[in-house]
Amino acid sequence: MIARPAVQAMPAYRPGRNPADLARELGIDRAVKLASNEVPFPPLPAVLEALAATAGETHRYPDNGAVVLTAALAERYGVDPAQVVPGGGAVLLCQQLAQSFNDPGTAIAFAWRSFEMYPLLAQVAGARSLRVPLVPSSPGGSPDTHDLDGLAAVVDDDTRLVFVCNPNNPTGTAVRRPELERFLDRVPETVLVVLDEAYREFVTDPDVPDGVELMRGRPNVAVLRTMSKAWGLAGLRVGYLLAEDPAVADAVRRTHVPFSLATLAQAAAVAALRSEEEVRGRVAAVVAERDRLTAALRGRGLEVPDSQANFVWLPLGEATAAVAAALEGRGVITRPFAGEGLRVTVGTPEEDDLFLAALDEVTSGASGTTGDDVRTGAPVG
Repeated sequence: MIARPAVQAMPAYRPGRNPADLARELGIDRAVKLASNEVPFPPLPAVLEALAATAGETHRYPDNGAVVLTAALAERYGVDPAQVVPGGGAVLLCQQLAQSFNDPGTAIAFAWRSFEMYPLLAQVAGARSLRVPLVPSSPGGSPDTHDLDGLAAVVDDDTRLVFVCNPNNPTGTAVRRPELERFLDRVPETVLVVLDEAYREFVTDPDVPDGVELMRGRPNVAVLRTMSKAWGLAGLRVGYLLAEDPAVADAVRRTHVPFSLATLAQAAAVAALRSEEEVRGRVAAVVAERDRLTAALRGRGLEVPDSQANFVWLPLGEATAAVAAALEGRGVITRPFAGEGLRVTVGTPEEDDLFLAALDEVTSGASGTTGDDVRTGAPVG
C-alpha cells in the first residue's frame, strides 16, 4: 500500500535522545536531557496517590467525556463545562482543531519558527501553511518573536485557523497585551484564533496577557493549555481547550478519538489541579533558575532573548547543529533547530551547571569551535 503523498512527504518527529542510552554510549555515569521542556521535579504527591487509587480501574474504559476533569477545569477558569474540551495532550487537540475547521485547500496561519507541529497539521489536513517570519524582539537582535501585523495581513478568505504560540516555542518570547488585542480585533470573525499557551504558567511579565481573559467576549478565540509542562504530567498526556463559543468546543469534541484520555491521566490531572499551590512553588523555582541561566549565558557574550517559558533560546545560526552535537558528545542533550538556534530546557541548577561547563568546553575550541563562532553563529568546523 502507498500512503498519501502528503504523508509520505512529512518528516518524522524526532524526540530527544534517551539520556541513559547516551551515557552508556559515551561511557559516563550520567547524561543530562535538556531537550523536551519537562520540569525537573518528580510527580506531585497527590498525583502519585491518585494514580495508586485509580490503578485498579484500568481494566475498564475511561470516562469518554472526562466529566470530573471537565468540571474541575470549568470551575478553575470560570467558564461553562460546554466551553471545555480535555484531550490527550495539547498536540492532539491541535490536530482535532485542524480536522474540525480545515477542508483541503483552506489555510492555517502561524508564525515561523514556532511550534513545529503546525505545518505538519496543515499538511495532513490538506491545508496551506501561511508562515509569517519572526521579527527581532530587540533592536539589532535575531528574529525571535511574532510579527502580529504580518500575521494579520496574510489571513485570506480561505484561512480557517490562526495559531499564536504565546510564549513562543522554541524562542520563549511573548507578545504583550496591546499588540495581541489589536491583532485579535483585526482578524475576521470567520477565522478561529487559537492562543497556544502551553507555557503560560511560567510567564512573569505583567504585560503578557492571560489568553483566557482575552478570549472572553470574542467568539472566534480559543485557548490551548497543557498539563505536560508546569503540572508535571508529560508522561500521561493531558491538554485542554477553552473556547468562548461553545459551538467551537462542540466541533472539536466531535473529532475526539473515543477513550483517548486515559483513566489514570484524568485522575492525575484532577489531583494536580488540587495541588496548585505546590505547582506555583515549583514554577517559581524554575523561573529563578531560568533567570540564573539566562544571566550566565549572557555573561558569556551570547544573545539570549527574554524567555517567558521554561527554556531559553540561543540563536546560533549555522553553528547550531555542530554545537548541539558537541554538547551531546559531552553528555548534554539539547534541542537544535538546524541553521537557526538551540533550545535549552531549564533543568535543576546541577543540570544547568553541567550544560554551562560543556558549553564552555565547546566554545574554548576543544573541537575546532571558538567562542566567536558561537556568538556570531558562524559555521563550526
